[in-house]
Amino acid sequence: MGIWGQLLAVALLLLSAAADPNDESCLNHLSESLEDPFKNLQNWTKATFANPCQGFTSFLQGATCNNGRIYKLSLSNLSLRGTISPFLSNCTNLQALDLSSNQLTGPIPSDLQYLVNLAVLNLSSNHLSGPIPQQLALCAYLNVIDLHDNQLSGPIPQQLGLLVRLSVFDVSNNKLSGPIPASLGNRSGNLPRFNSSSYVGNKGLYGYPLPPMKSKGLSVLAIVGSDWEAGS
Repeated sequence: MGIWGQLLAVALLLLSAAADPNDESCLNHLSESLEDPFKNLQNWTKATFANPCQGFTSFLQGATCNNGRIYKLSLSNLSLRGTISPFLSNCTNLQALDLSSNQLTGPIPSDLQYLVNLAVLNLSSNHLSGPIPQQLALCAYLNVIDLHDNQLSGPIPQQLGLLVRLSVFDVSNNKLSGPIPASLGNRSGNLPRFNSSSYVGNKGLYGYPLPPMKSKGLSVLAIVGSDWEAGS
């Protein structure tokens, strides 16, 4: 191997040994925003954040790597507390984020919109509150949004209906209100885009595909009954 070949090999080795600065920033901020009372994330240290990946090999618990970048974070069912750092958006290669079945609080950061490669977002079974960010519609590759069993409030953003790849959508058992956007309730043939189980458990939520008796306003039977009483 000539001198140039040796230099190239050394350069490639150095590149593979150094973390992407965006990933390192992302991990540092996420670690600071989370509480780990049972010490499940023992190797989540600044030293590991400086070199979490080497090619397709991950040295960080819960992380999956692709070409030296973190492309999947799976930290489900670890009894984690705290909040979701908005700087999670620095993990720009992230394609799947699973923080489900923990005890996380606070809002869903609108900064997740910058995860333009994100395909799977699972934040279910936490204590998250506040609105569903409409900016999630900018994550054009999203095909899974699972937010069930939280304390999210406000309407379902109509913009989410623009996510043409979306195949799984679950916001059941929250505190959402208002109409289900037509773009998420539209029929495909004789079937709704997402069935009623995606929306149940939200007292203020109404519209198709929820059953009429659970929709806002008077049921058909109530209207007919009032008309009959008025005419009697």
